[in-house]
Amino acid sequence: MKKPGRSMPDTKPLGIFGGTFDPVHLGHLRLAEEAAELLGLPNVRWIPAGQPRHRKAPQEAAIHRLRMVQLALVGNPRFSVDASEVDSGEASYTVPTLERVRSERGLRAPLVLLLGADAYAGLPTWHRWQEIFSLAHVAIAHRPGYPVEPDALPPALVAEHRQRAGEAEESLKGLPAGKIFTFAMTPLAISATQLRQLLAAGRSPRYLLPQPVIDYIELHNLYRNPNGS
Repeated sequence: MKKPGRSMPDTKPLGIFGGTFDPVHLGHLRLAEEAAELLGLPNVRWIPAGQPRHRKAPQEAAIHRLRMVQLALVGNPRFSVDASEVDSGEASYTVPTLERVRSERGLRAPLVLLLGADAYAGLPTWHRWQEIFSLAHVAIAHRPGYPVEPDALPPALVAEHRQRAGEAEESLKGLPAGKIFTFAMTPLAISATQLRQLLAAGRSPRYLLPQPVIDYIELHNLYRNPNGS
């Protein structure tokens, strides 16, 4: 019996989906939805980056990107938003983020970092990237019929991939971290870069973005200047 006043750590798998989300779009939403469904994740926690350091600065301010994610996720009980990176005002790095979530969830809970195939291929350029595997599993979304080919990965990643490749169902039953697995997602050729260009040109983003996000962009006159807000 647990002691009064103390809560037991949650050991259910948790998906972690970070990014600049500049802006959040239907491709992001579909990736997280299919990951939750195919990998059996009860919850996916979205963590918008405050000040990402491994890519160029986002066009819009962190508070706007956070609010757009919050609006996009309304109505999906499996999705939650973590505003910690935006609230901190500090540089966002994946390993410290995972360390924070790990300390919150405990040592036994499986954490699953969700990545697209392109982001995964760039993993060796990330800060302290090899420590990710001691903190979480890595799940890679790829196009149907185009699986992740180990020989096409950067040399620094090949050995890790071959050593850690596994099946999600078995890995999430007994391991909190350390495995790599893949899943095929519905291909949606939508990119944030494309959307920023489209919005800067005054063209309609309808059916590429959730309508509440479109309304927010219009209300705050976002993405009208292609060189920044």
